[in-house]
Amino acid sequence: MDTLVQDLKFGLRSLVKNPGFTVVAVLALALGIGANSAIFSVVNAVLLRPLPYPQPDRLMSVWENNSVRGWHKDVVTPADFIDWRHDARAFDTMATYFGRGFNMRAGQESERVRGADVSIDFFRVLRAAPVAGRDFMPQDEGGAGGGRVAIIGDSLWRRRFGADPQVVGRAITLNSESFTVVGIAPPGLEFPDKSEIWTLAKNVVPTNPFIPASTDIKGVRGMHYLYCIARLAEGAGRAQAQTEMDTIAARLEKQYPESNANTGVEIIPLHESIVGDVRPALLVFLGAVGLVLLIACANVANMSLARAASRRREIAVRTALGATRLRLVRQCLTESVLLSIVGGGAGLLLALWGTDLLVALGPDTIPGTSSIGVDTRVLGFTLLLSVLTGLLFGVLPALQASGTDPQDALREGGRTSSAGPRARLLRRALVVCEMAIALVLLAGAGLLVKSFLRLQTIDPGLSVDRVLTLRLWMPDSRYAEDATQVHFYDEVLRRTAALPGVATAALTSDLPLGGSDSVLNFSIEGRPDAKRGEEPESGFHQVSPDYFRALGIPLLRGRSFDPRDTAQPTPGVVVVSETLARRYWPGEDAMGRRISFGTNDKGERYWMTVIGIAADVRQKGLHTDPRAESYVTYTQWPSRYTTLVVRSGLDSSGLAASVQREVQAVDADIPLYDIKTMREVLDGSLASRRFNTALLALFAVLAVLLAGVGLYGVMAYMVTQRTHEIGVRMALGARRRDVLRLVVGQGMTLTLVGVALGVAGALALTRVLSTLLVGVAVTDPWTFGAVALLLSAVAFVACYVPARRAARVDPMVALRCE
Repeated sequence: MDTLVQDLKFGLRSLVKNPGFTVVAVLALALGIGANSAIFSVVNAVLLRPLPYPQPDRLMSVWENNSVRGWHKDVVTPADFIDWRHDARAFDTMATYFGRGFNMRAGQESERVRGADVSIDFFRVLRAAPVAGRDFMPQDEGGAGGGRVAIIGDSLWRRRFGADPQVVGRAITLNSESFTVVGIAPPGLEFPDKSEIWTLAKNVVPTNPFIPASTDIKGVRGMHYLYCIARLAEGAGRAQAQTEMDTIAARLEKQYPESNANTGVEIIPLHESIVGDVRPALLVFLGAVGLVLLIACANVANMSLARAASRRREIAVRTALGATRLRLVRQCLTESVLLSIVGGGAGLLLALWGTDLLVALGPDTIPGTSSIGVDTRVLGFTLLLSVLTGLLFGVLPALQASGTDPQDALREGGRTSSAGPRARLLRRALVVCEMAIALVLLAGAGLLVKSFLRLQTIDPGLSVDRVLTLRLWMPDSRYAEDATQVHFYDEVLRRTAALPGVATAALTSDLPLGGSDSVLNFSIEGRPDAKRGEEPESGFHQVSPDYFRALGIPLLRGRSFDPRDTAQPTPGVVVVSETLARRYWPGEDAMGRRISFGTNDKGERYWMTVIGIAADVRQKGLHTDPRAESYVTYTQWPSRYTTLVVRSGLDSSGLAASVQREVQAVDADIPLYDIKTMREVLDGSLASRRFNTALLALFAVLAVLLAGVGLYGVMAYMVTQRTHEIGVRMALGARRRDVLRLVVGQGMTLTLVGVALGVAGALALTRVLSTLLVGVAVTDPWTFGAVALLLSAVAFVACYVPARRAARVDPMVALRCE
């Protein structure tokens, strides 16, 4: 212990005596370690931290799949869930949920609140009992015993009710229905999707707002819309549960061939289901910051090698006085680790700031952002990383310094010490590695940048300028009848269209690029019915007549909807997309053809005539190909969920307050929410890709700068060591351009070797980016060529500055230099 303390004191004095070296090294390490700590804090919160429930590893999400359609992780049907819950023995409890929003009125104010309609065992599956009040009970199902009940979240309880414990038992109004608050959820419970309120379904399982309330939910087997979670029984594993559910699915397929053909079951850990979409990007970022740290280590190792050369006489004296090589190595490594810990401390400060920035700028698609921060695990990671980093960049200089021959070093006397050939080789090898790593990062960032730029050039199929969108939802308790819904929409459209500056007002059930979507199977008149699970399918959107004009979607043929297209049983009409027409009537005219999405009130197939063909719209986002879409009029297919689309001749954002007043004038209990311009909707659909691109580009720029600084340091040190040689060359007739060519040539040789190795590494490593790219190959030659030229240009500047200084050396001064 005394020896260690002595080494620490000596190391600290040595670092203080060399402030220039110490400051530069600490800064490089702080950048590398800080970036790693910041990204690890996100990885820790999202990927590593278990779900905040008892025995989280036993929580599973249960999905349906269809091998014929290629469906993976599909939501389940109510009837299938009821059969699963009855027959499955590998699960202790199962529950379903259906995410939805609520218009909540408590007192005089209305608010739109995220929530979910859940089955009775939802909180028992999570084992998250309310901290006040009680859980749902059997007598609550179906609204028996005095009305509907709800459990509110801790955040809602504190924000709207001032953490008043007396709120349990109080009535609140949700979607114009009275609910009794029976419990308060524990702090931190926001599942699913940042929910703040949970209501118990009327019919055992959550109901779909598009299914009439009178429907016997146990018979709904063809409509998939429920999310299912389950907790494994004691002694049962995931494999056992999967085998049992496969058996149940096979039995249901035989029992209900019309609805369950080719339908299987897929069991995935709940945590994996929640974070699965963001896992690849986070792992890429973690690998990227690891490469940045390697470059920082190479830089500090190069600096340490140069410093070791200047300490050869000191090392020789210590050796002559009896110090063993192991003792010298330990001393050098102690200094390196001490330096790295100081850099880690500075990096932790950067990580605290960087983590807050990541949370602020990160997209909403990253789950668990509320728990992202620097905790004990992040502190431990930073400390361990600092120690390992110190050992990594310190081992080579330590071995090099401890291998000094004391007789040679002492024989040099007071002359300038110079590194041996082995040290020079090590320094050049480190520069080559820096260049190779920097090119890998630069290539990855270049691919993402090119992908993002290409994504922005893709035509969404609509016009996003001067368009305002406002979402609203009508409660089924007051708008259960189609006629009342249509009357409400007609009045809202009439009032909105009359506002000054409004060019067009329209409605849609599914806003393009906005995240909401509906897909239904359909039949084609005159063709035999397809096998169950192999039917044609299309996006299904309820819109108003001016929808296409409001969003600037061209009608290629035919017409849009008009007053002739009134409620059923009036003959049905439909506008289809160009892709649907081309796919299902190739080489034919789709106009006048008839398709059916279901039956009418009499149980007869409701045929709809194609009256128009619209241009393709990228409904799910710019990263997806256009698909088959169908548009029906809201007068024939009303929807309680809708988005109001307002096109203005002026700045659309200023219309929000006026539109809100008009909607409130029709019904004061229906608040508007998620108010955005269409430009903001488009930008939001690109948010995660923009974030990924910017973050990786930042790491690439940092890597290039560190690599450039490392190359500059090597070349500057080389010029210093070869000053005498350069003087001799110039005295013998060498011109300045010859000296420039010599120095720059040596530096660029190292760069080109690094670039070649980097290209080979990038060709292998950038394949992990394949899921993040759109329209760009992972081996895109133009991107690789551009980043190689960019890195070479940075390297040229790093070489030219010391080369220019060398070319200005006075031969007489250089010849006197030792």
